[in-house]
Amino acid sequence: MTALVIAEHDNQSLKGATLNTVTAAAACGGDVHVLVAGHNAGEVAKAASQIAGVAKVIHADGASLADGLAENLAAQVLGLAGDYSHILFPSTAGGKNVAPRVAAKLDVAQVSDITKVVSADTFERPIYAGNAIATVQSGDAKKVLTVRTTGFDAAPATGGSAAIETKDAVADSGKSAFVGREVSKSDRPELTAAKIIVSGGRALGSSEKFQEVLTPLADKLGAAIGASRAAVDAGYAPNDLQVGQTGKIVAPQLYVALGISGAIQHLAGMKDSKVIVAINKDPEAPIFSVADYGLEADLFVSVAEMLELL
Repeated sequence: MTALVIAEHDNQSLKGATLNTVTAAAACGGDVHVLVAGHNAGEVAKAASQIAGVAKVIHADGASLADGLAENLAAQVLGLAGDYSHILFPSTAGGKNVAPRVAAKLDVAQVSDITKVVSADTFERPIYAGNAIATVQSGDAKKVLTVRTTGFDAAPATGGSAAIETKDAVADSGKSAFVGREVSKSDRPELTAAKIIVSGGRALGSSEKFQEVLTPLADKLGAAIGASRAAVDAGYAPNDLQVGQTGKIVAPQLYVALGISGAIQHLAGMKDSKVIVAINKDPEAPIFSVADYGLEADLFVSVAEMLELL
């Protein structure tokens, strides 16, 4: 058995989600190969070759793969699929875009969002917003998996010395075209990769208060800023900060929840955090059921006191 991991990257650097996916692939048994499909992505291929546990890197480089168009990347993966028993994608926006196309073309049932590899054909995945764990056994000859990266430790980024094999890039399918990209830039850590996250909820009351309370605390802690769906829907924070079932799944070392009641959809996105601190005036708030440290208090007073101590 050999597993193929589809690397997540921006043609310049390897994304951390790839490292977690490599760990999942290794748990399936057999060798682990990594596909780096992009354009002028030689440095990414080199980085992938250094991941501990990777036996080979396949580097497909061409203009058709420059922007990660799902149709072209799926075709590239399908061209290699015959050699692999397992094909794994990180459960990111990019991975979720490509994996179903590959599974459909291979006529197999995709197993989505796995959090544990029980054996080569059996996996665990959360259902009902994480309130239950389903154990799924696949009888397909090829397993197409998306990996919830918070469920697996990252493989060491150094220590490996895999060979790099070059493959021709597929021709452009012509089915889609890249039009443009608007990328928000921030000096803060990326939300899904941050070790510390400070999140705010609807209790903050306004976008001004959201920034006024969270920004100084995040600056002191070197943290990323997150938000509940209620805060996003109320216009306090942009969509890309949303944590939860319909937002981003995170598992930082420290998660600070300010004025977040803890709806099931939010808990599904952050309850794997190593340490959870919650501040809320409502003693019945569901967030306290998952918090390691809970403070029943006015968040505006408490945060001001925290800032003085920090």
